Amino acid sequence: MLKIMLSFILCSAFAFGASTASTTEIPDLTMTWIGFASLIIFVVGYYFVAAEEKYEIDKAKPALFIGTFIFILIAIYYAMNGLDMNLVHTQAQHLILEIAEIFFFLFVAMTYIESLIHMNVFDRLKYNLISKGFTYRRLFWATGFIAFFLSPIADNLTTALILSTVLITIEKERRDFLVPGAINIVVAANAGGAWSPFGDITTLMAWTAGKGTFADFLFLFPSSIIGYLVTAFLLSKVVPNEVPVFDATKEKRPELADGAKVVMGLGIFTIFCAVMSHQVLHLPAMWGMMFGLSLLKVYSYGLKRKHGKDHFNIFHSIAKIENNTLMFFFGILAAVGGLYFLGWLALAAVVYDPAVLGPTLSNIGVGFLSAIVDNIPVMSAVLKASPEMGLDQWMLVTLAAGIGGSMISFGSAAGVGVMGKLHGIYTFGSHMKYAWTIVLGYFVSISVWYVQYQILGIGH
Repeated sequence: MLKIMLSFILCSAFAFGASTASTTEIPDLTMTWIGFASLIIFVVGYYFVAAEEKYEIDKAKPALFIGTFIFILIAIYYAMNGLDMNLVHTQAQHLILEIAEIFFFLFVAMTYIESLIHMNVFDRLKYNLISKGFTYRRLFWATGFIAFFLSPIADNLTTALILSTVLITIEKERRDFLVPGAINIVVAANAGGAWSPFGDITTLMAWTAGKGTFADFLFLFPSSIIGYLVTAFLLSKVVPNEVPVFDATKEKRPELADGAKVVMGLGIFTIFCAVMSHQVLHLPAMWGMMFGLSLLKVYSYGLKRKHGKDHFNIFHSIAKIENNTLMFFFGILAAVGGLYFLGWLALAAVVYDPAVLGPTLSNIGVGFLSAIVDNIPVMSAVLKASPEMGLDQWMLVTLAAGIGGSMISFGSAAGVGVMGKLHGIYTFGSHMKYAWTIVLGYFVSISVWYVQYQILGIGH
């Protein structure tokens, strides 16, 4: 069990090691009381995260507790034993910087989504879909394909947040549509992001690290879409083939608020700024996102002057974002940072050594590890280890990390985002009921990669 948990914890390293250089060597505290106490706290806390539905406790509560408490205990241990307190301060500062990049990226994405909700954009999309007489099953396929092909352009998290919002506006009650529909969106967004250099943070990391050119990632398209289609086909069988209730005489076509199209354009430009910030300017992706937020704020001021203060208030949109999702990310990454600081992650470094199992099996295993926590830290750890692998293996690990996170609800940023949007509906328990369909799709994707790269030699 301990070995399993060590593997589990390792994949959350999130490249903290790259930012922990210090003139003083960090002591290994794994076999001390603080080391064991922190590990136990992490395991127990994550149990309550996974059992959110059973105990009716929001996942952000245990995550935030373990994240903050572990670091407080570490600081107390350092003070009690006369160790260098500057190390604690430095580690905490590096940790804050790492968390801030994800935190503010999510913050801006959620603000744009709430703004579009306020301007009736998703109500219009819902009306356009339902008014065509689509059944729940056809709506399932429509939202899935939109997610798959939007994700490579935007990114998997933003795409999942947008489409899950559409899903909940289409139907608020029927779980037999909402649960498989939510899983479909998460799988589609992650699969779609896997074949684009900026469709997922993991692919962006591999691209910027020089593990493949822009065109190299496009060769993952067959693996991504075929694996997704297998999962979607199996999920579609449990979706009702009924037409949602729609009365054209009662439901009027929602009108977009003035400025809605400009806000949509600003949202697309914001994603572009995030990619350019990271790729060209070598700034964090969240820098471009925050710049996009500033543009939205300026535009909202213009709308207020033209239409009055009640037309659109960006601070109302900010007030409605899913703060529990942001707190969840903060808590989990803080807890993982504490375990790295203590030395637990170094003990499990062998998990990422392809020499143990060979590159193919190791990289397939990366997909399962990414499902346990998140695909971003998994890819960070692999890139940090930088094993000697050919282009085909780097594409495999990119594919595995990108789509593997779908196997568990909180295994990817997209999954966590949808859990926040469909709170109490799309949960760990409801996801695991259909997890077998995702695992099957995962192995189909790997099989397609094997035929394409190893047998046919396409993509080298």
